[in-house]
Amino acid sequence: MKSLKLIGLALGASFALSASAFAQDITIAVAGPMTGSESAFGRQMKNGAEQAVADINAAGGVLGKKLALEADDDACDPKQARSIAEKIGSSKIPFVAGHFCSSSSIPASEAYADANVLQITPASTNPLFTERKLWNVARVCGRDDQQGLVAADYIVKNFKGKNVAILNDKTTYGKGLADETKKALNKAGFQEKMFESYNKGDKDFNSIVSRLKRDNIDLVYVGGYHQEAGLILRQMRDQGLQTILMAGDAMNDKEFASITGPAAEGTLFTFGPDPRNKPTAKAIVEKFKAKNIDPEGYTLYTYAAMQVWTQAVAKAGTTDAKKVMETIKAGDWDTVLGKMGFDAKGDIKAIDYVVYKWDAKGNYTEINPKGS
Repeated sequence: MKSLKLIGLALGASFALSASAFAQDITIAVAGPMTGSESAFGRQMKNGAEQAVADINAAGGVLGKKLALEADDDACDPKQARSIAEKIGSSKIPFVAGHFCSSSSIPASEAYADANVLQITPASTNPLFTERKLWNVARVCGRDDQQGLVAADYIVKNFKGKNVAILNDKTTYGKGLADETKKALNKAGFQEKMFESYNKGDKDFNSIVSRLKRDNIDLVYVGGYHQEAGLILRQMRDQGLQTILMAGDAMNDKEFASITGPAAEGTLFTFGPDPRNKPTAKAIVEKFKAKNIDPEGYTLYTYAAMQVWTQAVAKAGTTDAKKVMETIKAGDWDTVLGKMGFDAKGDIKAIDYVVYKWDAKGNYTEINPKGS
């Protein structure tokens, strides 16, 4: 009986220790559209976050503790994003990699600031995200005023004397990107022939396509997401238009090609230099490939956000969000995207957008900025 009691005590102590160790895990979060029309990008973010946490834990964790990951779905809805941010804050989670849509990241960031949560977005490109003097925000991607300039430069060089239309979906991201591209075009002396908006979630674009046809549009620039851009392209081809479609970074998922089929060929979009091809990402890319996951789009950007936070926590010796953010802005960090530093606003210092082109087989490759 005594031996059974001892075994019981030993087991109890073992469970207590394991429970204690579990309780000491540092929970962090990834937040984005896990459902809804932009769920392809939510999957990218979740894949990147899960792999980063697994690799960080395999290397010993941070501050002697393991990381536990919470994934939250905002469906790219601003109210849902704000609600998630309040939940994360009340749970005393010190860090979130998120969100995807700028219309989610911006309202959520205010709730995070109030709750002392550090937020690094892998994907929200609207300039306003870092322009409101919030202490707790940073991004590992570029800004729409930067990619709009690259898009405009390409259009000016390759479509001089041609008819160009600019469309936007009225969202924080889409309208913001369209406005920045228009601003850069107009500054270069290039005047678009048509500037029109539609509603995110629309399915029927025949009236817009008819206008594109009437105005003999050679290139249509779409400030919006891949679902609607894909439908616009298909409906243009259905009406016999060979107009080239160009858009921003929300096109960097192969789901776009599943919407358009071979019609995707020739479509252009801006994004950073392919992170999958960076030497610093080679080992991580191989891990994804072993799982039959293509780490495209914002997968590696999310991984990088996790790396920045973890390295800064280790250097600061604390997870306190304000101290960690001070450390982030004061240093340079080794990531899958290469060496990364941040300015006082939380924007990355090195920016380099390029232009990509889709082919008929559903793949995209970087092209020469001069169009050769």
